[in-house]
Amino acid sequence: MSEGWTEADIPRLNPERVLRIRQRLTEALAPVLLEVNDDSHKHAGHAGARDGQGHFSVSIVSDVFAGKPPLARHRLVYAALGEMMRTDIHALVIQARIPEEANQTSA
Repeated sequence: MSEGWTEADIPRLNPERVLRIRQRLTEALAPVLLEVNDDSHKHAGHAGARDGQGHFSVSIVSDVFAGKPPLARHRLVYAALGEMMRTDIHALVIQARIPEEANQTSA
């Protein structure tokens, strides 16, 4: 292995974190569709991974986002996750849409 990292630096999937993320987003934003992926294994050797934090991606569809620009939608997601953004999550990719937008992309 190169780049100064070892097998021990490769993050492992963390289903408990995924469940906590799902729970918090569901409680706060009442999504009609929610997909949470643990992408930590793709970031082996990354500083956040070595510190035990994970990399996640979220695709969320909720009426709560109606009339809000992307930045406001992301802030709602961050607020719902609260301290997990400091303690458990190093990086988060967010796709936040309203149902009409989700229907347009799936058609």
